[in-house]
Amino acid sequence: MSRSQDTAASELFAALYPALAGWCRRLTDDDGTAHEIAAEAFTRLWARWTKVDEPRGFLYVTAANLVRDHWRRTERERRAMRRVTAEAVLSGQREEGADPSVRLLVQSLPLRLRTPVLLYYYADLPIREVAVLTGRKEGTVKADLHAARELLRSRLGGHLDHTH
Repeated sequence: MSRSQDTAASELFAALYPALAGWCRRLTDDDGTAHEIAAEAFTRLWARWTKVDEPRGFLYVTAANLVRDHWRRTERERRAMRRVTAEAVLSGQREEGADPSVRLLVQSLPLRLRTPVLLYYYADLPIREVAVLTGRKEGTVKADLHAARELLRSRLGGHLDHTH
């Protein structure tokens, strides 16, 4: 960028970043994510600075796409948590409401168990692909997933509903 383009870019950033980040915050309900998205939108604008006729529109369209991607990831994560929780508890039954500690429990699993759980439940990969990616036999992956579920079940034991 030339000096005049650099000045224009700085002025544009100062004028639009707070509003863009605020808009992203309302959509994502998370300050950190909002600032990451707004910063990424500006980064993408700077990469195309001389080719963009409407910088404000470009920023908001880019941010909207990034927010949509965030929502998709968040929904995939929610589905994975529901899945791993359902399989981790006895008879697949839980007390009302999701236990927010499940995510922390999954993160606290030993790496040997956590990796297959993340690939199978979060990435929705079949056992065959998890085996290839981890360099393990399918039977080992199944055993690791079972061990992870048992560990989660034991840690969630106080939250189980034993009535049928």
